[in-house]
Amino acid sequence: MATDFQEPPIGVLDAPFDSALSERYLVYALSTITARSLPDVRDGLKPVHRRLLWAMRLLRLDPSQGYKKCARVVGDVIGKYHPHGDQSVYDAMVRLAQTFSLRYPLVDGQGNFGNIDGDNAAAYRYTEARLTQVAIDLMDGLDEDAVGYRATYNGEDQEPELFPGLFPNLLANGASGIAVGMATNIPPHNAAELLNAAIMLVDRPDADDAAILTHVSGPDFPTGGIVVDSPAAIAENYATGRGGFRVRARWEIEREKGGAWTAVITEIPYGVQKGKLIEAIANLINDKKLPILADVRDESDEAIRIVLEPRSRTVDSGVLMDGLFRFTDLESRFSLNLNVLDKDRTPRVMSLREALAAWVEHQFVVLRRRTEHRLAKIADRVELLDGYLIAFLNLDRVIAIIRTEDEPKQVMIAEFALTDRQAEAILNMRLRSLRRLEEFEIRTERDKLDKEQAELTLLLSSDARQRTRMKRDLGKIRDRYGPETLLGKRRTTVAEAAPTRDIPLEAMIEREPISVILSERGWIRAMKGHVELSSADMMKFKEGDGPAFAFHAQTTDKLLLAGENGRFYTLGADKLPGGRGFGEPVRAMIDLDGSVGIVALLPARGNDKLLVAASDGRGFIVPTADVIGETRKGKTVVTPRIGAKLVVVRPVDAAADYVAAVGDNRKMLVFPLSELPEMTRGQGVQLQRFREGALSDATTFVFAEGLSWAMGGDSGRTRTEPDLSLWRAARGAAGRTPPTGFPRDNRFGG
Repeated sequence: MATDFQEPPIGVLDAPFDSALSERYLVYALSTITARSLPDVRDGLKPVHRRLLWAMRLLRLDPSQGYKKCARVVGDVIGKYHPHGDQSVYDAMVRLAQTFSLRYPLVDGQGNFGNIDGDNAAAYRYTEARLTQVAIDLMDGLDEDAVGYRATYNGEDQEPELFPGLFPNLLANGASGIAVGMATNIPPHNAAELLNAAIMLVDRPDADDAAILTHVSGPDFPTGGIVVDSPAAIAENYATGRGGFRVRARWEIEREKGGAWTAVITEIPYGVQKGKLIEAIANLINDKKLPILADVRDESDEAIRIVLEPRSRTVDSGVLMDGLFRFTDLESRFSLNLNVLDKDRTPRVMSLREALAAWVEHQFVVLRRRTEHRLAKIADRVELLDGYLIAFLNLDRVIAIIRTEDEPKQVMIAEFALTDRQAEAILNMRLRSLRRLEEFEIRTERDKLDKEQAELTLLLSSDARQRTRMKRDLGKIRDRYGPETLLGKRRTTVAEAAPTRDIPLEAMIEREPISVILSERGWIRAMKGHVELSSADMMKFKEGDGPAFAFHAQTTDKLLLAGENGRFYTLGADKLPGGRGFGEPVRAMIDLDGSVGIVALLPARGNDKLLVAASDGRGFIVPTADVIGETRKGKTVVTPRIGAKLVVVRPVDAAADYVAAVGDNRKMLVFPLSELPEMTRGQGVQLQRFREGALSDATTFVFAEGLSWAMGGDSGRTRTEPDLSLWRAARGAAGRTPPTGFPRDNRFGG
């Protein structure tokens, strides 16, 4: 039975769960975005950093003053301004002091603030800190009403909403952070370049992205390195506010006696921990993934010095470094996501030009506020000076009023037409000040203030004067951080470089000689060294088996195996089973059916070409590079006609100019090699015509040198037929009986 609906208890809100959850999550998300994770485009700071610097300023931790314990600073921050954990606040403070994290550190730390190896800083009870000149420049104007203030979280104090200084902190020091549904990642840049671009924007506020890049060449990381992206890629990144930069370590070659050399790393990419980098390089060596590298040593002190020792002096330094760039963080990618809070506290992705223009616009607001503040101060001082002048001109009467009247303030106001502030100031004067209160000094100061007041009034009323003043002020800051200064000198080089090359197999595998043998039944093995191919160790087979192919090779070679079906398979010589025992079935390494015979096994040599032909007498020339396939299924090269099969796979002699073909009908034909086409796949053309039988063998040779073949028996002698004019004909002819003594198996041998 249904019950009547009951009203919720007083104080309990009845609402759908999904809407209540979404509303509360939205509040959390906005809080994270605007009050924690994203920097403000105007000063480049997050609230925690701003509060840290503000607290240090109130503690008078100027560069000229002594250090104070970081525990004191962290205590003030979390107690007055930032209601979060002490460790998170201290971690933020540590980063502001790390010279390898910030391009222009805002905190001058004393003690262990961590290192580039990845070691953590000491606890805050052991470390001390004070502000740097950069932080002072960033906060310049806080005493001149340059920015607004707001109440702290408990309402007991005030804190600035942002910093007004002329230092372009957002782009100079960069920023990173993860909010809810968005993130930011901004690389550091050179302050002098940014200020030059800002000065240009003062005169040309409509300047485009290309104009900005005439001053800003790219990121300037505190750890140096080389940005290797193309100018077009860099321009695209800055125009969209998204992308990334490829950063490589800086290295150089140090030559030693005898021709030996080492590669020395002097700068590593930004954000890479040196300890982990060296560990990764050592793992490459231990795992033999880069055999041309023999050793890595860390000889760093305050400066980075990582020494890389090659396996031998013949190693190509470019190949070695390309391998390290590919497999380690010696080349890393710094992602760009210029997501910031604009002047309305709205998060959005800006281009470099938009971010710099927003900062320049903020500086004009600061300039006007500081001017208005100074004008107010001048007005206050002029009011007092006018009162002092009246008191000086009527000094005896003023003294009499003070001595005789019960309410001297009101009497002076009435008699001399003074304001309340003027009268109060006169009454608060000390007697010893009267001797210095001379009319000349008062009028001099008054005239000086009148002149300054007139200039400031003109400044407020003229955009042109404001631009001139802005350029002058920006120029002074630029000179402080110019390229000739130690802090302002550019550290990162921007130089386009090609992507890392594919590392040759020789660099990945230790080159060693081996002897390869494949049996008639398809068992393959490789013995170390170049042993005699007819030795007892090489000729060891299972009962009923025997040799099919045997040759010398290197572990860096790729071996080509050709099946009768016209497919070619590639085997890595370094992956062959060892010479002990009988080896392993080669068909277990590739997808070759047991019913398909093996025609050839040979090393793939660079730019070599192969002569391939099927039993029906059709064939062609194919480049070796076009038959290499890395998959188990191999690569189809020859497509024999029905009933035919691949029977010939022979390397083409580089000097060869003729082809010799022989059929099982014992007919031989010689024709020019130029009549044979070069193809990558297919059936080819007719080498020799047969009425009965099929092609038995074919080879290439130098016509002027004649044709040689091995004589029977164990003599090892060969026979050469120097004059082959009787067998010379056009391609596709039937041929004639071979010379006397030609092998009875109709094979050219070799």
